[in-house]
Amino acid sequence: MTAHFRRLCLLLLSVIVLPAMAQAPASPIPNINLSIGQGKGAGDVSSSLQIIFLLTILSLAPAIVMLVTSFARIIIVLGFTRSALGTQAIPPNSVLIGLALFLTAFTMAPVWQDVNTNSLQPYLEHKIDYNTAIQRASLPVRDFLFRQTRESDLGMFVGMAKIPRPRTRADVPTYVLVPAFIISELKTAFTMGFFIFIPFVIIDLVVATVLMSMGMMMMPPVMISLPCKIMLFVLINGWSLIASGLVTSFH
Repeated sequence: MTAHFRRLCLLLLSVIVLPAMAQAPASPIPNINLSIGQGKGAGDVSSSLQIIFLLTILSLAPAIVMLVTSFARIIIVLGFTRSALGTQAIPPNSVLIGLALFLTAFTMAPVWQDVNTNSLQPYLEHKIDYNTAIQRASLPVRDFLFRQTRESDLGMFVGMAKIPRPRTRADVPTYVLVPAFIISELKTAFTMGFFIFIPFVIIDLVVATVLMSMGMMMMPPVMISLPCKIMLFVLINGWSLIASGLVTSFH
């Protein structure tokens, strides 16, 4: 009975739907055509190259945001904080990344405002050309990178690049400055993470010692130390201290 019912439904569906589809007007299909031809002049070629360059920058935007801003230091320190608390996946990665992004926007706001005021807006208003806009935009970014880069790391990459000893900041190429900045950021982030770990490790040691002195060797110390660490972190308003410490570390 069920098989006959299914066949009947399929027959009715084919009778009703297929004629309606046949009588429906055909919708126009858009035609997309990508072609490469000869430019009419040097201006067309220059505009095309600028568009390709901008598309390349957009594709590399995540890497640029993570490595040429304050994002790397912030997310590493936040990860150290979660590991020190021992809460495993709490806060989740999405929350930490979102907090790191907003703190990055907060710390990088003066740099971006400088780029927007002196480079982007004059270029959009056709007051300066493309090369001048790029040059002006690089100045505040390079200044930020120099302020956060250790001289020892910068000297190491200058030596590996085998370039003449720079006399001024303008003599340091950007491809040498960026990796030196990243290494300096990793060192700074790990140093801050080490100091964050110390009080939580002390709590773990105290709790383990107390449990052993009471003869409760079968009880995992984390069952007692984890609530103590969370309570201490909440009482001292830990997230505000971490956020303020991260922001002030860039000034």
